[in-house]
Amino acid sequence: MWIHRTYRRLIALPTAVMMIWVVLPYGAAKAEMISTEMLVVSRSAPAEAATDVRTELMGFLARADVQAEMKALGVDPDEAIARVRVMSDREVESLAGSLGDSPAGGSIVGAVVGSVVFVFLVLLLTDILCLTSVFPFTKCLNTSEK
Repeated sequence: MWIHRTYRRLIALPTAVMMIWVVLPYGAAKAEMISTEMLVVSRSAPAEAATDVRTELMGFLARADVQAEMKALGVDPDEAIARVRVMSDREVESLAGSLGDSPAGGSIVGAVVGSVVFVFLVLLLTDILCLTSVFPFTKCLNTSEK
């Protein structure tokens, strides 16, 4: 019986680590219905709108606080501005849209804490159901097993 517990632990831990490794890079997905008119308007946006978005993005990159943050992250601000200049209109609009949709001060801490809590609850449940023996403070529901 102890061999099965050992194998379960050997399988459970790498499985939990792989699950976190696979799920962690992805954030919450958002989906919403769009009308045909919205799709047609977004695909046939005039070129001056793209120029306005590019100008707005360049102004954002020229801000002192943004450049200080880029330097802190190891990104050369001049290189970032040069890359935005050579981007296509569609790429610039996508980048500007993602900047506008991103939460202020958002981080990955919530995803990490959520994953840790989820793994803890799964392991706790499996301990209570006598499938694993990870936590010493749980009591097995199966009274025949010691």
